Amino acid sequence: MAPSKVLAGARVVLPTGTVDDGRVIVDGTRIADTAPPGADVVDVNGHWVVPGFVDLHNHGGGGASFAGGTAEDVLRGVETHRRHGTTTVVASAVTGDLDFLARHAGMLAELAQQGEIAGIHFEGPFISPCRKGAHDEQLLRDPDPAEVRKLVDAAHGHAKMMTLATELPGGLDSVRLLTEHGVIAAVGHTDATYEQTVQAIDAGATVATHLFNAMPPLGHRAPGPITALLEDERITVELINDGTHLHPAALQLAFHHAGAARVAFITDAMDAAGFGDGRYLLGPLEVEVADGVARLVEGGSIAGSTLTLDRAFKRAVTVDGLPVGDVVAAISANPARLLGLDDRIGSLDAGKDADLVVLDDAFDVVGVMRRGDWVVDPRLG
Repeated sequence: MAPSKVLAGARVVLPTGTVDDGRVIVDGTRIADTAPPGADVVDVNGHWVVPGFVDLHNHGGGGASFAGGTAEDVLRGVETHRRHGTTTVVASAVTGDLDFLARHAGMLAELAQQGEIAGIHFEGPFISPCRKGAHDEQLLRDPDPAEVRKLVDAAHGHAKMMTLATELPGGLDSVRLLTEHGVIAAVGHTDATYEQTVQAIDAGATVATHLFNAMPPLGHRAPGPITALLEDERITVELINDGTHLHPAALQLAFHHAGAARVAFITDAMDAAGFGDGRYLLGPLEVEVADGVARLVEGGSIAGSTLTLDRAFKRAVTVDGLPVGDVVAAISANPARLLGLDDRIGSLDAGKDADLVVLDDAFDVVGVMRRGDWVVDPRLG
């Protein structure tokens, strides 16, 4: 068991607000109310201590793919994101052959069982060819509930979310099936109208996959899915805050209309996150990463991101001017709640897992702790 620690002197962000010159007590793997005798005192004066980041939508990192790699690849990608503060990650698949996706889900389910990932997100193949983004159009299909059930069953209880174009035949029935099985139905890669999106929400959809991206834009006569997703309090909207996927005004629009309690920052990261420019595969499609921006070699569509959540956090505070508490909600508390894990993660309350991030006054990561063990030790510089 990890030794007990007291992180002292930091600005500690709690659900109730920020405590200056605060402390966080870690006893073993959990946050505690009181420090046991002999606890190791870690001076983090002048720094911020925030909950570990929770990424709902992530395809890989460190040169490794969650969508098609081996178990060892997935672990390498997970470790890369942990060093950037993401202590909880959902592994996202991309469109592929249905049998392959089922087999791959079985492998990912084993990693979820071991606690290395928090579950599986299926992004495709049940999405619109009109808004396919970086998905292979030849492998897309309508959301047949029987095929949706096949993937859910293949995940052995670890399917957390599925992105659907709910306007397609079988879409609403698939949303109902997912809801009945405790899987988040997410509206995304969709060409739905406003009215069709409202129907999907009423059927049980609760998440907007990377809002604004891969869906019709806002229109004053045809408000489309964006308006329906922003206005409904049952929906949490994913945002990719990398400066490429969203104009800052679009991010502000989402926060203004949805409020901080309904935003979840995600990375939508692919293999190049934390690794570098070059050529990669996203599912079966070739991707060129240049200056940190990933685009399909054929067609030039944006193909996921190279984002890590620490960069999303820093940008949200220093560029977008969001309050630190709102950013913590979007990057930790809200995704933890969506995953049904907020009794264990997402805040620095006593009794929860000791998952936390130490940030300096420029909002750069200097320490990461997961379940009481340092992934990045702030004392090592």
